[in-house]
Amino acid sequence: MLDQLTNSLDFQSQALQLRSERQRLIASNIANADTPGYQARDFDFSKALQQATGRMSQAASPLGIQRLTPTPTHAGHMNLQGQAAGSSSTTELAYATPSMTNLDNNTVDMDRERANFAHNTVQYEATLRFINGSVKTLNTAITGQ
Repeated sequence: MLDQLTNSLDFQSQALQLRSERQRLIASNIANADTPGYQARDFDFSKALQQATGRMSQAASPLGIQRLTPTPTHAGHMNLQGQAAGSSSTTELAYATPSMTNLDNNTVDMDRERANFAHNTVQYEATLRFINGSVKTLNTAITGQ
């Protein structure tokens, strides 16, 4: 029973972790906007989410639904194979394509980074609201009120 409750929130928690990581990358790009030679980094969110949630275990539930393999949430945690967190395949970071050339070879485009930051913030907030709604619905179902 507890496993079913966990699985229902797993997709959104994976999305929230990826949104948080993307926010950190964008903030790093903005912080290094004046660093000579800095190469802006980002990743394809939809591809990363498919990778994160696409790792299905072979075991199926009694209803025939495949269960997601749990992923570690802290660097000290171990995964199912007994490896430290982060030692398996991770999201591929890509370098941003410069929109215009700079003399200092910095590829940070502040307009693009601000837009990405704002968009990711809205998506992060939407994911949090969805998780809150799911938890409230589950709480209502459990308490029967």
